[in-house]
Amino acid sequence: MSQGISVIVYPVKDIAAAKALYGTFLGVEPYADAPYYVGYRIGDQEIGLAPSYHGQGVTGPICFRETDDIKRSLNALLEAGATTHEAIKDVGGGMLVASVKDVDGNVIGLRQSPG
Repeated sequence: MSQGISVIVYPVKDIAAAKALYGTFLGVEPYADAPYYVGYRIGDQEIGLAPSYHGQGVTGPICFRETDDIKRSLNALLEAGATTHEAIKDVGGGMLVASVKDVDGNVIGLRQSPG
């Protein structure tokens, strides 16, 4: 796996209200602005807002770690005691994401960039 957390996604109920608040907080305009995801970039860090995670009952932010092999990384986490939260899926342009729950129910994510 690559080092560091590349993306932090906040589950939100009202994406328009969250967009106004996080735009003010972060001081930048979003690079991605869709009904299902609003993303901000600050240096190498990405902050995202996603209503779909709120609909899944996630109540706190999800940190995504970049990986070169999402299948291998996901399997390693499952073997270490995690349970699947969201199977590997392409969220557009070849970007793959998946998430697991740790033994305390916290959601952590994996992300594999295209190519």
